[in-house]
Amino acid sequence: MTINTGRPPGATEWYQQARLLRKAQLCKLAQLGTLVSRIGHLAHMLQCERGASNIWLCSQGALYALECKASRALVDDHLQALHQALGTPLMASGALCERVANALQSLEQLPGLREAITDCALPATTAMERYGRMLRNLLSIVPQLNDSIDDPQIAGRFVALYSLMQGKELVGQERALGAIGFTQGFFSDEMRQTLVDRIDGQQTCFEVFLSLTPASLHNHFTLSVPGAEVEQLRRLACTRQPAADQGVLALHWFSLQTERLEHLRTLEEMLIDDLMLAVESLISRADDEPPAEPQTDEPLALYPQKPLLPLVRQQAQEIEQLSRQLASMRDTLEERKIIDKAKSVLMTHQQMSEEQAWCQLRKMAMDKNQRMVDIARALLTVKALWQP
Repeated sequence: MTINTGRPPGATEWYQQARLLRKAQLCKLAQLGTLVSRIGHLAHMLQCERGASNIWLCSQGALYALECKASRALVDDHLQALHQALGTPLMASGALCERVANALQSLEQLPGLREAITDCALPATTAMERYGRMLRNLLSIVPQLNDSIDDPQIAGRFVALYSLMQGKELVGQERALGAIGFTQGFFSDEMRQTLVDRIDGQQTCFEVFLSLTPASLHNHFTLSVPGAEVEQLRRLACTRQPAADQGVLALHWFSLQTERLEHLRTLEEMLIDDLMLAVESLISRADDEPPAEPQTDEPLALYPQKPLLPLVRQQAQEIEQLSRQLASMRDTLEERKIIDKAKSVLMTHQQMSEEQAWCQLRKMAMDKNQRMVDIARALLTVKALWQP
């Protein structure tokens, strides 16, 4: 802030500084729109690669060779675009840098995963979990971008976007899991429970999304709602065993779910565009001159139809609600990381596969009637005691 010699800054200087800071924050948000779009594109192509890889593995290399090759090439292109959009670490907060580092570290494991998939050297469920970890770390960047936002409408749009991305990822997991079961002609009880969990999780995410978005986007969302064929295949997967048909049903399932994901990806871009329009509108308003000096001794008289206190309370409630929703999503991400660490402990010390470690944690949680994350925390505490 510029201070004239001999006197402290007055109202004009404070207005100028407020306008400059506000505009700088909004311009940063405008840049983040490109980053969010790049993350969405890369996540979408990783979901495609995961689904194609599952069918390849379950068919022992008989199906989806070309799809695997094409999706890998597109992932590489979008990964390069993400690196360009990220810019320099010096421009980000410490927490955001950590999220980006976690995502990039996961993605650095992609070449080794692809090599194992090409050689059919690992189970489809393991490949699915490793792709899922990459996607979780990638999507975890988005809520961290929301930290500096103090406008409730913009914050609401960010929460809605992240909820949509999370719901879309659960649809992708449902597609991948169903592709495994229908290709191999068998759904275990564990797979069925996981499938139900993914379906229930989608509903929660999409409810948050719909509660925070304008009605104009709701019609587009209906295009992604599961149709009769998807529901029929869901019932088949959860109640009976599919017939052996050389992957015909698996490819049909994959096609139907891919159509849903494409609609959700389009909706993501529409929501990002809506977010950027809102930011641009605020930027243009930030250039306005400071308000003229009131012509009355009673400032509240300027707002006869909108009492100030109710407006302040309403805005505070909206920000608090959005903060709770965002905190809940972040807690979910942190819990998943704790569970992943506990699985690694079991895999290292008990020579378990990743799927066996997951099942063991789940069984321990059910036996003790506790949450899986609580069991994972206890296991990590015990592991710390093992170490000298």
